[in-house]
Amino acid sequence: MPLPAAKQPAAKEPAVKAPEACETMPEVRAGVDALDRELVALLARRFGYMRAAARIKPSRDAVRDEARKASVIAAAVAEAEAHGIPGDVVADIWERLVEGSIAYEFGEWDRIRT
Repeated sequence: MPLPAAKQPAAKEPAVKAPEACETMPEVRAGVDALDRELVALLARRFGYMRAAARIKPSRDAVRDEARKASVIAAAVAEAEAHGIPGDVVADIWERLVEGSIAYEFGEWDRIRT
């Protein structure tokens, strides 16, 4: 007799291959999908630091720091180029990431003080 659905073992995800070992598009897509899940988890952790910054910064004016923004983007570009990936693409991604983080931090700053 089969187990009820709630008691069935979870379906095992196929092993993710390294990019250079992929031979089919399903293997490539499985790798990309797995990596996207990891990236979202890392973004959740990064936004946790934005919540901490909102809690720690003494004034709303301290949330936006253009010098820090430029430094963060420049560091990401340098890291990208060191890995042989396009710095201009990473600069665009980080611009959006940092602006989104600033907006999130403003929202958190306001939320915890109202």
